Amino acid sequence: MRHIISVLLENESGALSRVSGLFSSRGYNIESLTVAPTNDSTLSRMTIVTTGDDRKIDQIEKQLNKLVDVAALQDITIAGHLEREVVLVKISVLDEQIDTLKRIVKSFNASISDVSPNKFIVEMSGSCEKVDELLSSLQNGDIIEMVRSGAIGLASGEETLSIPCQID
Repeated sequence: MRHIISVLLENESGALSRVSGLFSSRGYNIESLTVAPTNDSTLSRMTIVTTGDDRKIDQIEKQLNKLVDVAALQDITIAGHLEREVVLVKISVLDEQIDTLKRIVKSFNASISDVSPNKFIVEMSGSCEKVDELLSSLQNGDIIEMVRSGAIGLASGEETLSIPCQID
């Protein structure tokens, strides 16, 4: 089963390396990985998409919690969550295909972010499934390059990932 694990970790050099090293040393696969600073400059949020049964995910969480850099973590797929991914696709289309491209882009709430002679960069943010659907729809053109951000997500509702209070 696919899981999205959201991790708050110290915003220090080597933290990403230690987390990815944990996965590789234990033979766990990372489907996608995104990391960016949070509103707290001392922390970064890492979003890891991986697969496994409950036992494997529980083991991953226990191992992550042992890392010094990890302040908090949460498997956001357990409860409701909002998940998004960004994709940029450079596509070459013939003049007679431009109207079709524009219809596809509009139907996915995407946008054309760059235009040069017969080459377009399409940009979209949406669920991983919607990104897959867009890419499938664009197969009539000649995809030159593509980049996907990987999934990011937050638990919905009142659920919040925060650092537990520490008592000194």
